[in-house]
Amino acid sequence: MSAQAFERDDGLWDIEARLTDTKPRPIVLASGSRAAGEPVHDLWLRVTVDTALNIVDAVAASDATPYPGHCDSFPEVYRQLIGLNLARGFRHALRERLGGIGGCTHLTELAGILPTATIQAFAGDVVPTRDGQPDDEQSQPPFQLDRCRALRRDGPAVAKYYPRWVIKPHDPS
Repeated sequence: MSAQAFERDDGLWDIEARLTDTKPRPIVLASGSRAAGEPVHDLWLRVTVDTALNIVDAVAASDATPYPGHCDSFPEVYRQLIGLNLARGFRHALRERLGGIGGCTHLTELAGILPTATIQAFAGDVVPTRDGQPDDEQSQPPFQLDRCRALRRDGPAVAKYYPRWVIKPHDPS
C-alpha cells in the first residue's frame, strides 16, 4: 500500500492510495492463472479534499482483480465517500457505507489510510505544527501532541522537544 498527496491549483488536494498485490511465483485462481509478478490486485482510490478535510470527490479503479468483470464492476459506489470528513467519524461512516458487501474489501480497507495520509500531507502547510517556533511564542499546544504514544504530553519526547507543554505525571505521595 502507498499513498501520495498532491496540492492542486484550485486549493483542493488529491490524495491517492494504491494497493498492488503480486506473487513471486505463478498462481492459479478460480478465474485463471497469473504469471509470477503479474498483479492479482492493482487497486487505487483517489479522494479530493478541501483544507477542512471534507471529501469533495472520490474515484476508485481496479486495474487488476482476481475476478475480472466482477471486482471491477462497481467503482461508482466509492462516490459515497463524498461529503465525509476525514477527521470526524470517517472510519465509522466508511464501514457503514462500504463495509462487507457494500464495496470491495480491499478498497474499503485502503480507504482507511486516507485520514492519516491527508494529515501527514497537511502537516506544516495546512495544519500548523508550530515546529521550530519558540515555546514562549505559542498560545496553544502544537497540533500533534497527544495524538500518538510518542508525543503524549506526559512523555519524554514532549519533555525534550516541547517542554512548555509537558504534563508531569501525578505523584500520589
